[in-house]
Amino acid sequence: MSEEQQLRRSVTPWGSYSWGYADVGADIFVALGLVIGVAGGASNVAFLFAGLVYVCVGLAYTELAAAYPVAGGGQYFVMRGLGDFLGFIAGWAVLLDFTIDITLFAWGCVGYLSHLPVLGVLDASSHPILHFWIVLALIAGLAMLNIIGVRESTAFNGFVSAIDVFSEALILLLGFLFTFRPELLIHSMQTGWPNTFQLMNGISLAIISFVGLESISHAAEETSRPASIVPRTSIALILTILIFALAYSNLALGMQPWYPVPHDAAGHAQAFWQFLGTTQNQDKAVAVMASNIPYFGLLAAFYVPVFGATLLLISSNSGVFGSSRIAYSMSQFQLLPSVFKRVHRKFKTPVVSIVVFCVLAAIELIFAALQGDFGYEFLGDLYAFGAAASYTLVFIALIALRMTDPLTPRKFLIPFNIKMRFRGEEIYFPLVAVIGFIGIFAILVFVLLTHHIGRIAGPSWLLFGVIVYAVYRLRKKLPLFSSVKRDWNRDQVQILKNAGELELMDELVGKLKARDPDFTAKVT
Repeated sequence: MSEEQQLRRSVTPWGSYSWGYADVGADIFVALGLVIGVAGGASNVAFLFAGLVYVCVGLAYTELAAAYPVAGGGQYFVMRGLGDFLGFIAGWAVLLDFTIDITLFAWGCVGYLSHLPVLGVLDASSHPILHFWIVLALIAGLAMLNIIGVRESTAFNGFVSAIDVFSEALILLLGFLFTFRPELLIHSMQTGWPNTFQLMNGISLAIISFVGLESISHAAEETSRPASIVPRTSIALILTILIFALAYSNLALGMQPWYPVPHDAAGHAQAFWQFLGTTQNQDKAVAVMASNIPYFGLLAAFYVPVFGATLLLISSNSGVFGSSRIAYSMSQFQLLPSVFKRVHRKFKTPVVSIVVFCVLAAIELIFAALQGDFGYEFLGDLYAFGAAASYTLVFIALIALRMTDPLTPRKFLIPFNIKMRFRGEEIYFPLVAVIGFIGIFAILVFVLLTHHIGRIAGPSWLLFGVIVYAVYRLRKKLPLFSSVKRDWNRDQVQILKNAGELELMDELVGKLKARDPDFTAKVT
């Protein structure tokens, strides 16, 4: 690869963590109200089920990103383990997620700002046209930020992530200290327990709280010494987000609000969690919670909407980053036209990919705006589908790579493996990947069963992608369902060299020469 086509390695350990936190950390801000709105008193159970699956997903991505530090993330892992066609399907599903990410979190950003008394005119329900134009302006601004460069974008993420980790922890601490009632939690679960359909719907939406860990793997090609940094940042992020998601869902169900909760349309008293789940509060649920904490709520009514909006903004920024890096990677491997790997001469960023997918995000915003009060749920439906589809393939790819590429050094190995031999090589079969596959496949089924929009729009997006892929591959006279022939061993040596992992590179070359004495690796 020529010098002008390489991404710049400028992401530090904190930058790597903040890219993941920028995407995943904001998810509870958008998912909490959506999940409570459908799962009610079982919202904490929905988050627990999705959280356990998320741990498996996180471990899988940690191992793969450390072993294969390239910009494509899940798309690259699936392509390398399962071939070009399934690699395209995985990448296209993640592209749906990241373009939705841009729109969904920009929408949520404006929603949290509308909780401020002076900015109530930004509320999507009461002023949809103004809300639409503000969200569109945010998308355009983020596109410009990412064109300027990942260093500037990462610095923005790191600053806000540090403040928001503290802010989210403070809300939980004061919330449990002053407003949490264990007996109210039990009562909410008993009286608000959903039916099976609603619980499946809630679980499928709860996975939204954990989407985005792959942002760390997308930044791996721009991270120094990724084999060492990625595992540390990923594990820290997994624990942070899991604790936050479970804590917020339990606090919401057991919270005694400071102010009286309004009555519903029929004039009956509402439980606080029912109030959070209304369409008027779904896009600002954490801010509503914080403003109902005694004493702190006076400050939180102004403080939390601002920082919630800022965190959602950097999560939307991560969507711009992630979609452009996936398209960049797919173009490198002839899954998308070469124009998507075009890098800006000055800023060294994939400018065409950034512009194209921000335009797609704007189109998704138009469709969401046409849904009226249900636009937020529309975006959530699509978000859940893309995540479940891509993660399902990543687990299969992890198993395949353990079996077909046992020589690549793995500084991080997910736990609970069965030692066995395959094609004359010693491998470790990952049980966690099997458990994770079962869990995420169940969530994919839940999405298709319970989301009337997701089960139509999601597969339609994949079908459109397959058509684009087929036209491109046929025009280039490339195989449609089979893969372009590649020397993955030599590619892996070059990847480790580019990443600065010279010890791992030497280890791999030694293993390859031991298996094939005639092996030579040309490293540029």
